[in-house]
Amino acid sequence: MRPKVLASALLSVSLALGAPASVGADSAAEISKNAQAALDSLYASVPGAKALGAKAVAILVFPKVTKAGLGIGGQHGEGALFKGGKTVGYYNTTGASIGLQAGAQTYGYAMFFMNDKALQQLDAANGFEVGVGPSVVVMDEGKAKAATTTTMKDDIYAFIFGQKGLMAGLGIQGNKISKTNPK
Repeated sequence: MRPKVLASALLSVSLALGAPASVGADSAAEISKNAQAALDSLYASVPGAKALGAKAVAILVFPKVTKAGLGIGGQHGEGALFKGGKTVGYYNTTGASIGLQAGAQTYGYAMFFMNDKALQQLDAANGFEVGVGPSVVVMDEGKAKAATTTTMKDDIYAFIFGQKGLMAGLGIQGNKISKTNPK
């Protein structure tokens, strides 16, 4: 890749990671309602997620993340943080990627914070960067079926669910989760 093209791509990635929430953002009530419905759906389809939820300190749910790209890509979604069954905060996830990629998809994801230290990292440093800080274990259906709450010892467990569309590729990706204040 030529230096100018690479510099332009890296600038696009860094701008996307620092971009504010979209102008047409959902209201707080809509985000909470959609996040709770997505969590209920995850619990119904993956019993291990429900058992994990009972032990989690808090659960951050992004009911719909939209990801698209052709060479340079991006993703965005809005979510709610649940603690003790109640919404205690709102967050957005933004990301950018560069590489051999093409397509578009939507999906949901939930992050189960298993201790207070991991939860505190969520608001530290003006945004939580996935892959930096506490360990995050991405669970698939097979891993979720084999795991029990006594064998789970990591800080954060993440479930990706409800994937629609097709996104294929290989590249470098960054993802940041930031606190928001929807109306």
